[in-house]
Order: sequence, then structure tokens, then C-alpha cells
Amino acid sequence: MASMIERPSKITAEQWRSQSADGVALLSIPGLNGRARVFDVDATLVVEVPEQATNAWMELTVEFDGQRQWSRRIAAHNPGQTDSLDYHQRISLDAEQGIRIRAVAQFHGVRLRQLLLDAREDA
Repeated sequence: MASMIERPSKITAEQWRSQSADGVALLSIPGLNGRARVFDVDATLVVEVPEQATNAWMELTVEFDGQRQWSRRIAAHNPGQTDSLDYHQRISLDAEQGIRIRAVAQFHGVRLRQLLLDAREDA
């Protein structure tokens, strides 16, 4: 009797997304039995800058499992329009390893339009 070798079915790449209106976005990606994964993590902060903005700034901080990975504060530009601050990092997770990703926005003299945190698996 011949044995059949089963080939794994095509794996669908994971995508995790969190959008925040209050300045804190959180992703909790659980561990996955049997395979390691690589994710592209992006955080995007978008603010509205008033026409008469003075001393306006925005700050974005990104943490992995409670540890600060990156933080930047910059002056806000583009009065009467939007301005943004972006972060990108590629991370590798071993099989069964999960991760908690948090993005925190702080700002002065501008209005928060969007804080988006996205993790896309490299397929």
C-alpha cells in the first residue's frame, strides 16, 4: 500500500489592525503553533493643524511587549491641512510566540485625526 504525503494547504497571511480616536492603539497578536512568522509593523499618526497653530507638535511612541522601541516628537507643519508621523519595523516571531504592540500619540496645538497600527505578515 502506497503512502500519501499530504502537502500543507496554502497559508493565508495574517493582518492585524487597530485604529484609535483617543491616541492609544493596541494589537495583541497571539502565538501560532507550528510556524514562525515575520510581520511588517506600521504606525501612522495623522493630525489636523489649525490655520493659526503656534508651537504645535505631535509625538508617536511605539512599544513591543511593554518595551519602548521608538519615540519621536516633531513640530507640526502644514497650517490648515494635515501632518503625519510614521513608523515602520519588521519583526520575527518564533512558533508559539505572541506579541503585544502599542502605539501612543501625544500632541499639542493640533487635533488627532487618526492613529493607525497595522501588522502584516510577510507571505
